[in-house]
Amino acid sequence: MEKIFKTLDEQITILRNKNLIVDDDTYAKDILLRENYFFLNGYRYLFMKSLNDRRFIDGTNFREIYALFYFDRQLRNILFKNILILENNIKSIISYELSKKYGFKEKRYLNPSNFTTDPKRTRQVNDLLHKIKRQISINGKEHSATRHYQSNYGYIPLWIVVKVLSFGIVGELYTILKTDDQEKIAEIFNIDVASLLVYLPIIANYRNLCAHEDICYEHRTQKEIPITKYHELLQIPKLNGDYIYGINDLFSLIIILKRLLRKDDFHMMLNEISYEIDYLSGRLHSISIDKVLDKMGFPKNYKEIVRID
Repeated sequence: MEKIFKTLDEQITILRNKNLIVDDDTYAKDILLRENYFFLNGYRYLFMKSLNDRRFIDGTNFREIYALFYFDRQLRNILFKNILILENNIKSIISYELSKKYGFKEKRYLNPSNFTTDPKRTRQVNDLLHKIKRQISINGKEHSATRHYQSNYGYIPLWIVVKVLSFGIVGELYTILKTDDQEKIAEIFNIDVASLLVYLPIIANYRNLCAHEDICYEHRTQKEIPITKYHELLQIPKLNGDYIYGINDLFSLIIILKRLLRKDDFHMMLNEISYEIDYLSGRLHSISIDKVLDKMGFPKNYKEIVRID
């Protein structure tokens, strides 16, 4: 069925026909114009009567839909800020450890012999090294530090190169390191290699989602994180023997950040998220905040994770 253009008045009429209260047309038009009906519409599902009856729950107000939309934007901003902190930490640690062991010139630290010797992964190693060299060539010209080193010294050290590499590339770089190098880096974060291998692509996934203003609060990742002590100590409920929260939902990202961020950074982040949750709760009337928390994968006692060492 072909989708045709709808005026702001027509968009409001559609919403009203679906049982949504719009008590201020001027306010609603301004929001729809600035934020886009399509994107705002992505937040309607929690307010629907059912999957079959796609009308809004009786009493649902347009302001509630926008409140959830605004909450998700604030949530993305908080997460993105802290993911960038973690990204810088990871890049710095990897570049330090590899430079210390293999040298600080490209020919040394990008030597294929520095990486896994598994013959099944030879192609992956070569392809990734090619990607890194390509990103250095393309992105390096845009950064003053890389230009400075290249023009004055004829090489770019890894601690400078990581600034122009995407987080996805750096995460993949970790996967092709030799086991002892992976272990040394994981030990700095006080976690095991297997967990870090799972965490990095999940972090990259949320990083890109936040950067492109996609819906965040209900996002589910393809990868599942391993069970941690937080699942047990928070007494997260189970269904058929499996934990219902903190596996591939937003709370799983919170667990990752708990394990990788510095304690003060994590505490501040969770305080900011808690504030936004409380603020949203005061603006919801047709549904409870518990329904939002459930969709996020947050247990009701999510704040307790701060107190667990």
